[in-house]
Amino acid sequence: MSTSSDLELLSGPTASELPPAGELLGRFPLTANPEPADDETFRRCMDTLAFGTSFTDHMVRATWTPAEGWHGHRTEAFAPLTLSPAAAVLHYAQEVFEGLKAYRHADGSVWTFRPGFNAARLNASARRLALPELPEQDFVASLAALLAADSRWVPSRPGSSLYLRPFMIATEAFLGVRPAHEIEYLVIASPVGPYFPHGFEPVSIWVSESFHRAGAGGMGAAKTGGNYAASLLPQQEAAEKGFAQVCFLDATTNTALEELGGMNVFVVDDDGGLRTPSLTGTILEGGTRGAIIELLRDAGRDVREEVIQLEDLRAQIRAGTVKEMFACGTAAVITPIGRLAGADWDAIVDDGTPGEVTTSLYGELTDIQYGRRPDPHDWMYRLA
Repeated sequence: MSTSSDLELLSGPTASELPPAGELLGRFPLTANPEPADDETFRRCMDTLAFGTSFTDHMVRATWTPAEGWHGHRTEAFAPLTLSPAAAVLHYAQEVFEGLKAYRHADGSVWTFRPGFNAARLNASARRLALPELPEQDFVASLAALLAADSRWVPSRPGSSLYLRPFMIATEAFLGVRPAHEIEYLVIASPVGPYFPHGFEPVSIWVSESFHRAGAGGMGAAKTGGNYAASLLPQQEAAEKGFAQVCFLDATTNTALEELGGMNVFVVDDDGGLRTPSLTGTILEGGTRGAIIELLRDAGRDVREEVIQLEDLRAQIRAGTVKEMFACGTAAVITPIGRLAGADWDAIVDDGTPGEVTTSLYGELTDIQYGRRPDPHDWMYRLA
């Protein structure tokens, strides 16, 4: 089994290595939506802030063909897409996507977190799905263009943000198994509150020993819909048992923790050190995961990226040497894990109160994202 040291980690440009947003806006010229949301609709969306159910007035688009490359860059009204029933994405699932957030700071400005990383990960996913890469500056320009058009949709309520969803789909109409020759890139956005309805509270996790998210040589390291589709049935089964999320084991041995359906996992030991599953090629490399590792090492904590065997972890929880567990990702940022369970076992990690390390990390990371403390790693990029 390979480890993270065997893999090329994603990086991308830092915030200061990117041109200012104002210099990038012209790459996606705006045609304003002639029928933006009325005041009542807008107010209802901003009062509700349900995750991923309401969308802003505009979207960003560009098209790729072998002959012209990327072209037709524009910002236009959010509207349904016109696709042929034979569009390749509908039959062969050739698509990738990203997820990041825009944060309203106290002075009214709008920032996003590590967009260079997301640009690099989109391209890494695109390579795996035989899709064209998008220039990193165009990726950031697409975010800036959408925010220039829709900055009013960035909420200011504590814990809220504007969730940004860039994605790339194969739109060529054909029923042959080959990479498509027509690709569409889009960005849409949704104002959101906390991902989990109860906010920063420990969640229960069902460990699936029957289903797997990805296997060696597959698409586990790519952010593509097929990986999430594979998680839906086990997630449904976990929900029916009363669990908030499902955690997957490796497909080779069915013994080692990998990741949740959409989040990476960390274990906090009683010696103050932390562990997280190593990037084996079957786990999505998370931008939040990478930032947490940097913050922990800044604080002098030992962080190990390694294989975490489920049986060992269960024994350590029983012995009390595991003090905390948490999951992390763009949508929820950091979520405490209070309980792990499987078909014939149940393990309580904590007493229902988020642990000290988990709470501290959540505070430090969100303070950086919302501009409440310095950003020593040059992660935050101003969009508006």
